[in-house]
Amino acid sequence: MGKVTGFKEFTRKDVEYRSVKARSNDYDEIFINKSNKDNLRQQGARCMDCGIPFCQSENGCPVDNLIPEWNDLIYNNKWKEALTRLHKTNNFPEFTGRVCPAPCESSCVLGIIDLPVTIKNIEQEIIDYGFKKGWVKSYKVKQRSDKKVAIIGSGPAGLAAADELNKLGHNITVFERDDRIGGLLMYGIPNMKLDKKIVDFRVNLLKDSGIKFVTNTDIGKDIKISKLKQDFDALILATGATKSRDLLVDNRDASGIVLAMDYLTKNTKSLLDFGKAEEKLSAKGKDVIVIGGGDTGADCIATALRQGAKSIINFELMKKPSIEREDNNPWPLWPLIYRVDYAHKEAHQLFGKDVREYQIMTESFVKDKNGKVCGIKTINVDFNDGKLIKIKNSEKIWDAQLVLLSMGFVSPEHYLSDDANIDIDKYGNYKAEYNQYLTSKEKIFAAGDCRRGQSLVVWAINEGRGVAAKVNEYLTKT
Repeated sequence: MGKVTGFKEFTRKDVEYRSVKARSNDYDEIFINKSNKDNLRQQGARCMDCGIPFCQSENGCPVDNLIPEWNDLIYNNKWKEALTRLHKTNNFPEFTGRVCPAPCESSCVLGIIDLPVTIKNIEQEIIDYGFKKGWVKSYKVKQRSDKKVAIIGSGPAGLAAADELNKLGHNITVFERDDRIGGLLMYGIPNMKLDKKIVDFRVNLLKDSGIKFVTNTDIGKDIKISKLKQDFDALILATGATKSRDLLVDNRDASGIVLAMDYLTKNTKSLLDFGKAEEKLSAKGKDVIVIGGGDTGADCIATALRQGAKSIINFELMKKPSIEREDNNPWPLWPLIYRVDYAHKEAHQLFGKDVREYQIMTESFVKDKNGKVCGIKTINVDFNDGKLIKIKNSEKIWDAQLVLLSMGFVSPEHYLSDDANIDIDKYGNYKAEYNQYLTSKEKIFAAGDCRRGQSLVVWAINEGRGVAAKVNEYLTKT
């Protein structure tokens, strides 16, 4: 523990984002490039060296980051040692430090009586400083086994599994159906939160370490699972949960109603391919309605704003959360409270108000004579003992020329599981037990969102590391 009384002496001070005015006019990262190491060392000093560090417990960090250790190390100005500790449990802290919602901070013991330690800021700075100093290098495998592993999907679960198995000396090939490696990291999270140069940098390190990547190849269609089983000793399915939840109400066939992930993907791809925002699927000059919240809904708001939307409204079905924890939501559980994300701040400054509308349900879409969406008919709702109740005489029609559906994901797509002839669970996910990861078919494993359902990047890394350990056990027995 660097400073015994640090949590008494210092107050929480987050690393600031770029100003709303500056960042809302471009697609650069929202983070300020220049950090204040003295402040972060001071923030590390607030760590209490708890007898039980809940930040890395079941309710805290899914990859069991050694948070108190690297808090102490950065307080003592030992940044390289802190980076070593960070990489010990987390393959990609540059991703989690940017996009993770930080359940570790929600479980911080200091958070019981004060604001928690700025764990996420510290994590991001440790890895970014390591990049700047040239401390992060590719891993040179000294001896290779004769085992070959195919990984289907190059999101965080697939990349973590590839990294771990490669370090163990196995021969790894990662297959990706898109034209770039990264999965959700590349196309599902916009540039503002995760610059794609950072993804490419890590992928290039993995390539230099000996991992093979094959893009534009859709396993189950372009190459059958039966062929991979002949060519490889083990297969890992890490495809993510890519089947979006739809909204099947009247006039859903109207043009201009788009799944959020399709919208975000096309805009990011256009930025990478042509250096400019998507034009064919653009919010420019339109009334935009985003249905559904969460990180993806916020990313849609931020993207539409940057494309030049005329107006933006975000529909939320549930009640507006309270500012403080409710009695049935105690520490160290994830706090179900009202939050203002980067996109909400940007939209508030542009439009003068919070763009979110709560307890509102879509009854139908409205389309014009050309078949294009021109509005949404809604009704207000309430809840009684968990049961949804429509409020009489609360119907309303909202103008909308672009509707973005951001209601989460149902399951992985099933053409791959059908081709592999593996069992799926009652939720439609690839059936495999946590910490075992083996599917119903020999030598085929599953990990990440395709196994557990839609979740966090940090959970995907957890499962990628976990499945790598089990696959290594399997390979050493065969």
